[in-house]
Amino acid sequence: MVSQPALTQSQEAQIASGFHALSDPLRIRVIELLRSQELCVCDLCDRLEINQSKLSFHLKTLKESGLLRSRQEGRWIYYSLNLPQFAAIEQYLSEYRRFSPILTAPPC
Repeated sequence: MVSQPALTQSQEAQIASGFHALSDPLRIRVIELLRSQELCVCDLCDRLEINQSKLSFHLKTLKESGLLRSRQEGRWIYYSLNLPQFAAIEQYLSEYRRFSPILTAPPC
């Protein structure tokens, strides 16, 4: 059996934060809109048909998790996906597929 290296506390926190950010349907919709292009807050509000104050909370959660990047241009803030963070979550999940066979518990 192949032994998995343990995650650091920082890695655990990063993965958990990513899962939390992805646990809301509205945040998934934001991710889907940003899949192919960077968008400003006003475009996201229009496409999601929500007000900016509601969207800001969700953008903050996604940004704090590392899943989004932002940049300011004039008075507008533009958001895009932070692909390395998605890759880190993908790699974490792929380890289960490759190295975690389901073993029966030893007798008590």
